[in-house]
Amino acid sequence: MCKGLASLPTCCLERAKELKARLGSILQKPNWNLSCCKIGKNKPTLEECLRWKESFEKLLSSKYGLCAFTAFLVSEFSEENIAFYFACEDYRSTKPVAKLPTKAQKIYDEFIGSDAPREVNIDHETRDITKANMLAPSPSCFDLAQHKIYMLMAKDCYPRFLRSPAYRDLVCQAKPSAKATKQPGQEKKD
Repeated sequence: MCKGLASLPTCCLERAKELKARLGSILQKPNWNLSCCKIGKNKPTLEECLRWKESFEKLLSSKYGLCAFTAFLVSEFSEENIAFYFACEDYRSTKPVAKLPTKAQKIYDEFIGSDAPREVNIDHETRDITKANMLAPSPSCFDLAQHKIYMLMAKDCYPRFLRSPAYRDLVCQAKPSAKATKQPGQEKKD
């Protein structure tokens, strides 16, 4: 965040971040694509694409779904949300515990701190709690902030992704799986 903005009241800063997020969807890059995905020639099947509509968890658990959603977030200038979410997932599974303070500081500096280059949009109370947790980093020190970002993506970004032309195009281009294209009773006759 700009050092000049640090003198503004917190409520003004939060409102500015909210406006940035909304403007991101208005200024959305019109031609995002999945070239960032290095999944190979295996494209998702139609069934997989449709499964993403069932829940946000199903979208995130699919390699191709995660890639498509990340590309969508990039187009909305909010890819820091998914990056923060997975940085927290990685952090929580860190072994040995002696590495936690260094990793925690890196995540805090990148996503939470006032000068963070990829600052996530969390309220000041969550930010303060996370900052206090940094005094004694534990595997759960980012849990509240991660939950807030997860809910932001699930309730805001995910529905917009499902309504986006890019998702609809992906569904239209996807081919049914081999199992789905076989008609019952079309067994091979000898």
